[in-house]
Amino acid sequence: MKLIVLVALFGLSLAQHNPNTRNGRTSIVHLFEWRWADIAAECERYLAPNGFGGVQISPPHESIVVTSPFRPWWERYQPISYNLCSRSGNENQLRDMITRCNNVGVNIYVDAIINHMCGAGGGEGTHSSCGTWFSANKKEFPSVPYSHLDFNDGKCRTGSGNIENYGDPNQVRDCRLVSLLDLALEKDYVRGKTAAYMNKLIDMGVAGFRVDACKHMWPGDLSSVYGRLHNLNTKWFSGGSKPFIYQEVIDLGGEPIKFSEYTHLGRVTEFKFGARLGGVFRKWNNDKLSYTKNWGEGWGFMPSGNALVFVDNHDNQRGHGAGGASILTFWDPKLYKMASAYMLAHPYGVTRVMSSFRWNRNIVNGQDKNDWMGPPSYSDGATKPVPINPDSTCGDGWVCEHRWRQIKNMVLFRNVVNGQPHSNWWDNQNNQVAFGRGNKGFIVFNNDNWDLDVTLNTGMPGGTYCDVISGQKDGGRCTGKQVSVGGDGRAHFRISSQEEDAFVAIHAQSKL
Repeated sequence: MKLIVLVALFGLSLAQHNPNTRNGRTSIVHLFEWRWADIAAECERYLAPNGFGGVQISPPHESIVVTSPFRPWWERYQPISYNLCSRSGNENQLRDMITRCNNVGVNIYVDAIINHMCGAGGGEGTHSSCGTWFSANKKEFPSVPYSHLDFNDGKCRTGSGNIENYGDPNQVRDCRLVSLLDLALEKDYVRGKTAAYMNKLIDMGVAGFRVDACKHMWPGDLSSVYGRLHNLNTKWFSGGSKPFIYQEVIDLGGEPIKFSEYTHLGRVTEFKFGARLGGVFRKWNNDKLSYTKNWGEGWGFMPSGNALVFVDNHDNQRGHGAGGASILTFWDPKLYKMASAYMLAHPYGVTRVMSSFRWNRNIVNGQDKNDWMGPPSYSDGATKPVPINPDSTCGDGWVCEHRWRQIKNMVLFRNVVNGQPHSNWWDNQNNQVAFGRGNKGFIVFNNDNWDLDVTLNTGMPGGTYCDVISGQKDGGRCTGKQVSVGGDGRAHFRISSQEEDAFVAIHAQSKL
């Protein structure tokens, strides 16, 4: 009997590592702070036709409304209740978006906040996204309901009640993260409330969750919550499908809490990936692209089957979270496109693409004083829609990196080469490298300050291919460069270091 139970538990956890993407799609895009109505439209008009597998949405629960500073992005990480009304829209708009995205084969993954409620200094009143009354002072959240009995204050052993020392795992999990009221997730009642919130979303059709602040929760408590989750809605997913779980655990080394404490429960965000990739493309500390031949586990990252990877995320693109100044973002477009292409071409992990909004940076002594700024909004704080320009870019302060041709085409490249081995590596012992994915795709990078001019074995069938970085295949022609592959699989590449995009990629579906 014990063996059967073990097999069942192991099977459950492995299922939670599967993103459940459909139609051979492989990547997630984080539409950070987008309204539900805009996401629904984007699934139909752009994400599905261009091969995106899913969307990570901002937290859909009711949150505190912060007016000083005015409506920061982080207010959405401070729950007041599990009512589904947020600055992205109400429950009906959320349900409509989930349905419409699922109907075109694009999954929805929810950013779930179950470690805490709002900050201890959040006050008392109805300053919340649906106007629900709460009291941070008394720790009363009647809409859930939670009372002072449902928080970890009695367990925390620091003078301030906040985490003071990340070297102490008990503190990290039992005390308040930056004053956020820490839920007592060892209580069956609290586990039941958080699971009920997640189950309501699963029943509506979501495919999984990014679970926030997992380092600050005990793995055993999370295991209990995840064990209560429903299977996915069979209207869109095959019977017995489990929600995809990817957990935010910042582990850059040097702390006692390790990613490996969480990988049996689901995937984990591999923060080393973007931090090291940014350093390589910036050529910091003498890092070279040629050193990435054994990229992945060979660089000390977690096993590929446990990893969710990204070049940047909503935290570290503004200096929060992990990775520091090496992180590449849309503010560094040339290197950002190259790093994103490297991630999408490489077989390691499940990939997530960032889609951001611009804000007025104000950098003083290396710190952005405006790192709090929320999405493009009207004067009353309502989030603006995402307008689409005639050239397919976005307006009104929305960056839409996922619509940049170079990134969008590499999302499709990853779908085409899915399951193929990393192959035909070449490097110049510096910052020019190339690699293939079996006989389905090949990519060449020039991150040196001189031109690349070389003939390489691509592993691809002979023929003429369209480069999907400078352009793409359009009917029977290429809108950008062409690459001629000989019958022996060899092709000549010439890439100037001065080009807007100093990289070239071809794949089976870009062949004329």
